[in-house]
Amino acid sequence: MSDENNILDMDGKMRLSADITYLMLKGAGYAAIFVLALWFIIAVIAGIGRALPDQSRETPDPINRSSLTIEVVETTAAV
Repeated sequence: MSDENNILDMDGKMRLSADITYLMLKGAGYAAIFVLALWFIIAVIAGIGRALPDQSRETPDPINRSSLTIEVVETTAAV
């Protein structure tokens, strides 16, 4: 067997360009898989939301955060 790994007979600059292009395409593929997986998860959640009955969409929030009040108790120090 030969120790020669250059089976395409490319010079150093062409091989470096090919390696860089391959790595860029590999990274773009990983990014595409990530984006599509995220889109799929969001689509599933939206599909579940559309499958719920209309009455569940019209009910008020069980925890009405706009009506929460904070009670402030003032204390004075007696001297």
